[in-house]
Amino acid sequence: MALFTFGVVGLQATSCGITPGLGPAQARRPAPPTTSTAPAASATSTTSTTSTSTAFASCPQHFAGWMAPVTPHAPQLRELCFDAFAVLHSGATRTPVYVAERLNRQILQAGDGLKRSDKFYADARLPRGERAELADYKGSGWSRGHMAPAADMGTPSAMAQSFSLANMVPQDPKQNGGAWAKIEADTRRYAMRAQGDVYVITGPVFEPGAQRIGAGGVAVPSHLFKLVFDPSTGRSWAHWQQNAPSAQVGRPISYAELVKRTGMQLLPGERPD
Repeated sequence: MALFTFGVVGLQATSCGITPGLGPAQARRPAPPTTSTAPAASATSTTSTTSTSTAFASCPQHFAGWMAPVTPHAPQLRELCFDAFAVLHSGATRTPVYVAERLNRQILQAGDGLKRSDKFYADARLPRGERAELADYKGSGWSRGHMAPAADMGTPSAMAQSFSLANMVPQDPKQNGGAWAKIEADTRRYAMRAQGDVYVITGPVFEPGAQRIGAGGVAVPSHLFKLVFDPSTGRSWAHWQQNAPSAQVGRPISYAELVKRTGMQLLPGERPD
């Protein structure tokens, strides 16, 4: 599994001549929000999840324990807050490192029947030299694959925001509409019957020398992962799937195994089994 270790941040770090390494045991806990209303979308540049001033402080509700994951240090990382999810974005790959969201029965019921906007857009909060553009995907043969799915969104605003290219990776069309769509639907079904909030973190993994598409050189992941954590039961599991038309839904892997494969501590505190 050494080929996949450190995921997107590892690819970025090694391409810059930096040896990847894990950060401190836990990310800094952001201050509690003063209102339950979703904050305005914001962005902050950072090289570490231990930054003293971060955009994620504006949307801690998307993270388990209000604590963002710990990732290896790397340049061109930017934190983006959306109404229903948060993105750590890499300017080196022009994709997310991960996307974090909170799901529960109320959110999914509120979004039931919402019409997909299908209006993909380049995220203007990211510098042109770091972001994907619509033209990068055009004619590439790859889908614009949501990391936080449109079907997870509970409001029209959240639905529209989910079509930001900052929430996308180049994804095989057959996998996107087949095995991966089943994993997304299974995750929603679990959140519908859970006792409370369920936290989901989704992201890409890149092999060295990953394929690039478009003039901007958006990196194509070899694999995708989706971590599900239910604080009410302490249970967690992760789906790990090849970004290929032959991908099938298989047995989930443990959180500890996902940490090994990605080099990221995605949940706060002790690693759930």
